[in-house]
Amino acid sequence: MKPIAILETGKPPAALTDSFDDYPARFRALLGEGVATRRFDVQAGELPVDASAFQGAIVTGSSAGVYEDLPWIPPLLDWLRTARGRTRLVGICFGHQAMAQAFGGEVAKSDRGWGIGLHRYDVVAHEPWMFPRANAIAIPVSHQDQVLAIPKDARVIAASPFTPHAGLAFGEDAMSFQCHPEFQPEYAAALIESRRGDRFSSDLADEALTTLRRPNDRAVLTAWIRAFLLLTPPPVEDQGSGI
Repeated sequence: MKPIAILETGKPPAALTDSFDDYPARFRALLGEGVATRRFDVQAGELPVDASAFQGAIVTGSSAGVYEDLPWIPPLLDWLRTARGRTRLVGICFGHQAMAQAFGGEVAKSDRGWGIGLHRYDVVAHEPWMFPRANAIAIPVSHQDQVLAIPKDARVIAASPFTPHAGLAFGEDAMSFQCHPEFQPEYAAALIESRRGDRFSSDLADEALTTLRRPNDRAVLTAWIRAFLLLTPPPVEDQGSGI
């Protein structure tokens, strides 16, 4: 099987780097042993030359907004448009927003404010890779930006009152989620504490920390991502190494 490209678009806050893995390491753990991966530092200008050389690509979370004037964002959006149909694409948080933006949707800072803690999404459409089946999933989140309008060919697969476009599917070979299945509750809690009183109030932080003590469905969404990437063939045959 060809490797999975992990497109690293952000890093944990410096204060947490000694205690927790970076985002590519977490996705490698999510994919499991025996799955080959290749890491690309998108902020440093790294992107796969040939998307079809990979079984799939995961676009990670980031503290950046897709609408920001940062030099690495336009090449990423261009790459996503080029890669679509040539490999399977998964977007998480910022990656979810980047895919929506690249394919014709709209992303902005939400007037609902910060979403932190454990959020519950209703599964509003069941895809073939959603096994085990679930009618709802509860997953850690950390975001203020949201997908406000979806691309014409996208369909909503998960939603909540706070995040109406929480999960999207684009055709049969691209999907994305606003939440963070790669966030352990301990990391999500540490992230909240590091931003308490700065990005959001102490009251919101306390409420979010309480939710993180509840059972979560990270294992379910992890199984879905693995099935989407690993149990179905890529869109086209290998057209060259290009790694």
